[in-house]
Amino acid sequence: MEYSEKVIELLNRSYSPFHVVKNLKDCLEEKGFKELKEDAPFSLKEGGRYYITRNGSALIAFEVPSSFKNSAFRISASHTDSPTFKIKPTPVLNYKNLVSLNVEPYGGMIDSTWMDRPLSFAGRVFFLDQNGEMKESLLQIDEDLLVIPNLCIHFNRNINNGYAFNPAKDMIPLLGIEKGFEFNKYLLSKIEGAKEILSFDLFLYNRDKARRVGLHKEFLSSPRLDDLSSTYSVLLGFLDANPTYFNIYCAFDNEEVGSLTKQGAYGTFLADTMKRISNAFSLPAEEMLARSILVSVDNAHANHPNHPEISDASTSVLLNEGIVIKYNANQTYTTDGLSAALLKNIVKNANIPFQDFTNRSDLRGGSTLGNLSNNQMSINSVDIGLAQLAMHSS
Repeated sequence: MEYSEKVIELLNRSYSPFHVVKNLKDCLEEKGFKELKEDAPFSLKEGGRYYITRNGSALIAFEVPSSFKNSAFRISASHTDSPTFKIKPTPVLNYKNLVSLNVEPYGGMIDSTWMDRPLSFAGRVFFLDQNGEMKESLLQIDEDLLVIPNLCIHFNRNINNGYAFNPAKDMIPLLGIEKGFEFNKYLLSKIEGAKEILSFDLFLYNRDKARRVGLHKEFLSSPRLDDLSSTYSVLLGFLDANPTYFNIYCAFDNEEVGSLTKQGAYGTFLADTMKRISNAFSLPAEEMLARSILVSVDNAHANHPNHPEISDASTSVLLNEGIVIKYNANQTYTTDGLSAALLKNIVKNANIPFQDFTNRSDLRGGSTLGNLSNNQMSINSVDIGLAQLAMHSS
């Protein structure tokens, strides 16, 4: 199966960050990776392949080289989350004969792309089983369950004139017609062996499938392209690599809301793991870091055919014309002259095309993983991504 088809297959099973990590674990274990636990000692060996998770929504995998001649880390970082809506702890809203679910925005989505389309929800649920033991279960409701209905144009004449959606008013998903609906009771009916719901982390997801589109099927259309198209693409490259260094693959959570969590890039997950690796082999961590490089992989903005004026005057990013190296003078991207040169030398030797990206100087772009990871350790870093349109659409 070619890479793009494998990415499409994985995208279609990526309903929440917890499901993304489940997919990553499955792929890693197929290739012989062994799971480690944070609350247990690391028992590592030369040539070993390992992974570790945090919060069920972030994952780090690494390969130990067979020789420590090149004792340095080669790190990639991407993220498992995408903009969506999170279901509130007591979500049921009743109006007349209708029942809706109360949600709040997670990240900066394009609101209008969530309207008038089939939605459902997925994530994780904590519950007590029949013996009173606390358990955790992944949950995905695999049906067209919800819809966020627009107000018709007759009652909202400004809908096509820059209307600002109110998340507490306009963005409430309609569930159905039922009196006395109990959300926790509904969850119990979906989880085998559950007696009592304790809590949950559940998110809406767009029911559309990933697919090829275009005149020659040259485009990939999918929900959650940012950043899962990169997360899975990097994984496949990581699995195919023949490591001569300590190769580390990171998939962090909560990038879309600032990464300021234990499972986010700003947390200590990567630094903790690297320290434990170097300690396991009695290697000098500081010297290893000085010889290492981190590649932050988060999607980039392609030139938009309907809005060419938005792009920078002297840089051009095109779809299907190579990876994108991202620069920002204020260091929201970590790329500098040295890290860009190191990366360009690598991709040139591999005959991989690349493009440079900067924002137009009067427009503020987003930030991503590289600069946040560097808060916990000092390491050469470069920000790259796959070119896409309509970033943060549903």
